[in-house]
Amino acid sequence: MRADADVLILGGGCAGLSLARELAAAGARCPLTTVLEQRDCYTNDRTWCFWEADGGPLASLVRHQWQSVSVRAGGRRIDVDCTPTAYRMIAASAFYDHAVSRLARNPAINLEHGITILTEPRCSGGVWEVDTSAGIRRAAVVIDTRPASAPKVACSVLWQSFHGREIETGQPVFDPSRAMLMDFIDNAGPEIVFTYVLPMTPYRALVEVTAFGPDPIPADTLAARTEAQIARRTGAARITVLRSEHGVLPMGLALPAARSPSNLVRVGLMHGGARPASGYAFQRIQLWATACAARLVRREVPVGHAADPFLLRTMDQLFLSLLRARPDLAPALFLRLFERTDAARIIRFLSDQGRFGDCLRVIAALPARPFLMQLVRSLLVPG
Repeated sequence: MRADADVLILGGGCAGLSLARELAAAGARCPLTTVLEQRDCYTNDRTWCFWEADGGPLASLVRHQWQSVSVRAGGRRIDVDCTPTAYRMIAASAFYDHAVSRLARNPAINLEHGITILTEPRCSGGVWEVDTSAGIRRAAVVIDTRPASAPKVACSVLWQSFHGREIETGQPVFDPSRAMLMDFIDNAGPEIVFTYVLPMTPYRALVEVTAFGPDPIPADTLAARTEAQIARRTGAARITVLRSEHGVLPMGLALPAARSPSNLVRVGLMHGGARPASGYAFQRIQLWATACAARLVRREVPVGHAADPFLLRTMDQLFLSLLRARPDLAPALFLRLFERTDAARIIRFLSDQGRFGDCLRVIAALPARPFLMQLVRSLLVPG
């Protein structure tokens, strides 16, 4: 059976477009590639943030950056100077436009919008087939970037749910030189709730309420909390809501042990694309896209997201299990982490670039007793 393409990418979100963009950069060596995207068009529906020094492959897309970030809880605020490695923001609209324009320059890549995937990929005669709303598509290699159709709540230690609104005010309200990473909200429930504020001008900011909890939280529930936090920060100022965004990310996902065939790879947020303890995914996806594209250009089998080192996996798992068991400890733990860890070390640690010494310093910064107690609990009651 003849394939329609060398590579079939299911889903044209961040992961799918990142891989396609890297393939397009290979010029004439680019394999014949089709990207199937369910959306009819792209909108400014996401914001990606990460720490990065000057330069970087996507530096031209950075909408704003902050040289200082803060964490606040219980009347205390810790300010972190991140001047050497600024906290940067890319708007989804800029990323989508950039990627689509790069794809359009290479005739070997075809991006199709408004395509619904009807079946899971199946192999027939050495060729992968997928039923879609536009007919059957066939390829030698399939890269599936879609989330699992119905992930079970219990498959992740915690879930990060967020709802944000980009607003504009009629008078200066915000300090665009400082981002608020975590401003904890008193909460008696099982969730850890905080406000995340990214001010771009004195009049404009993205204000987001984020919750770490055992279950995903509906958008309308978080929207009400976001409205309250916006009102608290803007007072009597006139407010215009420019756009909204909502999402749910796994934190500590239990990835399946079974391996897929070598020419079928599943990637993205539900397949190891996000850092378990933080939810940061953009840089991790870019690293994967570069590595996977290089292999596809050489006509080698693709790769999925690389597994985290054992020490990092163990630290993330213990930290998340403690947060689930004792959400009341979270504000103090995060304050202490940022207060007692050198800025360069904590940034590397959160950006998947942590060295062994960075991990040791993070461990030393946190109180040992609650982690040891949680470790004992997990050994006595596994799972």
